[in-house]
Amino acid sequence: MAPRSVAVLALPGVQLLDVAGPLDVFAEANAQSGRDVYALAIVGTEPSPIITSSGRGLVADWVAPDAAPAQFDTLLVAGAPRIRELEVRPDLLAWLGRAAVGCRRYGSVCSGAFLLGQAGLLDGRRVTTHWAVAEALAEHYPAAIVEPDAICLFDGRLRTAAGVTAGLDLALALVEEDLGDEIARRVAAQLVMFFKRGGGQMQFSRRGVSAPVGRSALQAVQRWIAAHPAEDHGVERLAERVGMSPRHFARLFRAETGLTPAAYVETVRIEAVRRLLETKDAALKQVADACGFRDADTLRRAFVRRVGTTPAEYRRRQAGT
Repeated sequence: MAPRSVAVLALPGVQLLDVAGPLDVFAEANAQSGRDVYALAIVGTEPSPIITSSGRGLVADWVAPDAAPAQFDTLLVAGAPRIRELEVRPDLLAWLGRAAVGCRRYGSVCSGAFLLGQAGLLDGRRVTTHWAVAEALAEHYPAAIVEPDAICLFDGRLRTAAGVTAGLDLALALVEEDLGDEIARRVAAQLVMFFKRGGGQMQFSRRGVSAPVGRSALQAVQRWIAAHPAEDHGVERLAERVGMSPRHFARLFRAETGLTPAAYVETVRIEAVRRLLETKDAALKQVADACGFRDADTLRRAFVRRVGTTPAEYRRRQAGT
């Protein structure tokens, strides 16, 4: 059988690992199979070298749209830290749309999903991207169904991956799809990566809450919550601190922070829990007491809902215990 053509579209400023990671997975699949299952290529947008976000250059095998083939077996769009600021030529977007239609499967790594969105390829599709830009992707392309916690998503011929290293997870899943479980496991073992990564990407999110916002009285309340996560932060108590009625305080707090007081408090407490799990070996009940949760079970439920994994698994993965 002829090798399956796999191409990664790389724009100027691309994240190097978004390109090299998936290609190395496919290359290792060739090695483990003992034959060239995949023929690999990088597609650029200019004849000159592609300067990556780390300042290193990549040499493209093809230049779109003029010299690039209209058809690949698999076409992935790599992400770039500033991809939303790039002015993408209409002819390139038109080529991407045509190439995706001609592929057996197409997709993106990290913020490469924004380019698929510009090409009209996300409408009505379940899609993921890096947790830090998932909200922006949903705002820019409201017809897409953005799932910010997913590591990888398959929807029809569309394949998308979360941030950076998730490109390796995506490529491994594609190898498994093509060559089966045994080869994919051997590839994972050789590359020292998980065959199936546990949990979603929100366990890596550091979004938390931003710096205090709004009028000075509300900023003071936000600082108090952050400094004393274990205190009683019911609306009545918080409103009392700034001399407002609970109803007026709750309405004003949401208007100026974008979160209800309860949501804000829980976000602060979850961040406090994460810090303790990463740095201390305290029992979960002690962590719950220190961070304002009624008991360990309440903490565990909130943590799973917010972070997408259990406190025990998070501690094991993040703190190495």
